[in-house]
Amino acid sequence: MPVSPDVPPQGLRGRILGGGTEPDPRFTLANERTFLSWIRTSLALLAGGVAVEALTQQVFEPQVRTALAAVLLVLGALLAAGAFTRWLRIERSLRHKRPLPLPLIAPLLGVGAAMISVVLIIALVQG
Repeated sequence: MPVSPDVPPQGLRGRILGGGTEPDPRFTLANERTFLSWIRTSLALLAGGVAVEALTQQVFEPQVRTALAAVLLVLGALLAAGAFTRWLRIERSLRHKRPLPLPLIAPLLGVGAAMISVVLIIALVQG
């Protein structure tokens, strides 16, 4: 059954989305595309963590390899969780016609990338 834009969602949908009214579908779909982009980035980080551990035995010392893989895996997991949280916060803001919240996962990704860069620079300088 289609949902009218003037009728607030009820039941589980209403609890998850926090009430409000149905936003313009274009904004909801744009929010979903952004969510999927963050998920793709998360999957790439997870694959990178697995690849570092599996394929770089000849390149890095075991401790460096494990640390780098762990940072990539944790960052990928946090990014996936953050992507859902971001999607939900934006969807709720759209439904209540409030300003969009600040993106908290972009700084997370930036700090994680900086940490990985530092580990790589240290490993290259020592190697």
